[in-house]
Amino acid sequence: MTKSVAIVTGASSGIGRATALRLASDFSSVVLAARSGERLDDVAAAVKSAGAQALVVEGDLGHAKSADTVIERTLEAFGRIDALVNVAGAVPGLDVFEMKDEQWDGAMALKFHGARRLTLRAWEALKAAGGSVVFISGNAAETPKAGAAAVGAINAAIEALAKAFADRGIADGVQVNSVSPGAIMTGRRMAMIEKAAAARNVSVDDAKKLFLAQAGIARFGEPEEIAELIAFVVSPPARWMTGTVLRMDGGEVKSI
Repeated sequence: MTKSVAIVTGASSGIGRATALRLASDFSSVVLAARSGERLDDVAAAVKSAGAQALVVEGDLGHAKSADTVIERTLEAFGRIDALVNVAGAVPGLDVFEMKDEQWDGAMALKFHGARRLTLRAWEALKAAGGSVVFISGNAAETPKAGAAAVGAINAAIEALAKAFADRGIADGVQVNSVSPGAIMTGRRMAMIEKAAAARNVSVDDAKKLFLAQAGIARFGEPEEIAELIAFVVSPPARWMTGTVLRMDGGEVKSI
């Protein structure tokens, strides 16, 4: 395996964890960044079992200094950055009339500004390596709803940010894309379903069926499916693809 380094944020669970484990097959080293140190240690062990080196960097990317820490520790340990996957950033699904300023600020600080700062800090190393950046948005960018206002707004902002970085990346030799997942079965998704089931006084299975029917899809996606798409996006055969939003949502978004 050629010496190569990937950074994955939000790596302690869900899409981030699945991506870190998948990239361990293609990269010699994987840097795991998230707020949960204990869970990161478990992911690091799995990455090592897959044959790659693992570096754990615990911190909240909603704080500006955390981006500096992730990049500094990565370069100290490995001396290069070949891929950056910005996954971190759970956004509260609150109504546009209920969400407070501090909740908007918190969601933007982590998912939008956290990814923006980390990409800026990593840029020179990515430029030197001819590297790749992936932002994770979500199909709510295409279908914003009043009941989950920040989800759609921030995901749309992420996709615009990715395109701006991609525009600069054409000259700098850095590939930048965004991946837009649909309804993925993560721990957070299950918690939402369980909450909905309790609110409607129905079983969890019935709540799942109701969600799938409303979304017009046959099943939930799996984190590993998104991880496979990300692995392709940062692979050599996909290098000419840049400034693109790649949607994987089981057909939920029907627009062209």
